[in-house]
Amino acid sequence: MSNSDPSSQRPDRSVNLRDFQALIHNMYYEKDLQRGIPGTFMWLMEEIGELASALQSGNDRENLEEEFADVLAWLTTIANVAQIDLAQAIHKKYGQGCPGCNLLVCTCSIEEKP
Repeated sequence: MSNSDPSSQRPDRSVNLRDFQALIHNMYYEKDLQRGIPGTFMWLMEEIGELASALQSGNDRENLEEEFADVLAWLTTIANVAQIDLAQAIHKKYGQGCPGCNLLVCTCSIEEKP
């Protein structure tokens, strides 16, 4: 007998950004709202520090994957609290190419931040 309760179903291995943002919203939004953007931002910064350490050591791929996932999740959490649709924001900024040179394969100099 299958469980038809969507809250108990596990996500597929592959998930698009909009689905991921909804997943994070469903799991954590009430806590995130109570914590607010400043508190949530501090958790994001902690995870970025952990990612930096994992990148520097570079010898534990599983840990590296976990830290990338954590950073993405905390960034998504902040977007949820700020009521930003990440898929829409990314499409608006990058959907037509590099914001600096407007090409799909960036030709900006390496010194530039597009």
